[in-house]
Amino acid sequence: MDRIRVWGRPSVRRVGTLLLQAAALALVVVLAIPAKAADERAVKQRVPVVYPEIAKRMKIGGEVRVQATVDAAGKVTAVKAVSGNHMLTVAAEDAVKKWKFESGAGDATVTVAINFSAQ
Repeated sequence: MDRIRVWGRPSVRRVGTLLLQAAALALVVVLAIPAKAADERAVKQRVPVVYPEIAKRMKIGGEVRVQATVDAAGKVTAVKAVSGNHMLTVAAEDAVKKWKFESGAGDATVTVAINFSAQ
């Protein structure tokens, strides 16, 4: 007996294969999330941020997010502002460059949020 396949309707085997692939992809995504969280390191020593005088006078404030690359010993090797007002990013980068983090297994990328409050 010949089987007749109707175009546009997937077979049960095909649907099962797609569900299995989706479940495998979801598992990979779930397992990858804790690996990113492991990169977070505790700060051992913070250097205070120097609020730029011109920004204070202009009452410019807000949050600056800085990505810092930290080596195994906890020393910051590179910084880059990823968001925030350009008048404040240089001050935030300069301060984070001087921070010390807990040591770890290798290099890590840590995102730090610095808040500037225009009072």
